[in-house]
Amino acid sequence: MTQDTQIQVVEKLIGPLLTEDIFLVYIKIKPTNNFKIYIDADSGLGIENCIKINRALYKIMEEMGMYPDGDFSLEVSSPGLDEPLKLLRQYKKNVGRNVEVVKIDESKTEGKLTEVTEEKISVEYIEGKGKKVVLKTEEIDFANIKQTKVQIKF
Repeated sequence: MTQDTQIQVVEKLIGPLLTEDIFLVYIKIKPTNNFKIYIDADSGLGIENCIKINRALYKIMEEMGMYPDGDFSLEVSSPGLDEPLKLLRQYKKNVGRNVEVVKIDESKTEGKLTEVTEEKISVEYIEGKGKKVVLKTEEIDFANIKQTKVQIKF
């Protein structure tokens, strides 16, 4: 079975384990059949959900005999803050947060994610200093986005 086939099988198996609130972001396989499964939730993903899904998926894969010698492992977690947003659903979940958008031409826009549609996002940012401060909004088509990361401000 190729890695792509293995990922497709696991995607089908995990589907019924996800609630309406919880969604699959992506799966990758590391050498030695170590599956790293990234999930997220619209209302925040608790560790208990990751544990529950991990145990249920492991049991199904074991019972299927996908790896007869049991030589596989699963890690179910949410993508870290350093991971770029991949899905429209992740963008929608992060409206109101600060983001850094790197566009295809390598230019960057930093600001508050204010709106998300099927085609584009809107980012609000401040330009200028002192009395010349202006609040601006930039609309960016998804086709022009190389990557978007949530920024944590302290």
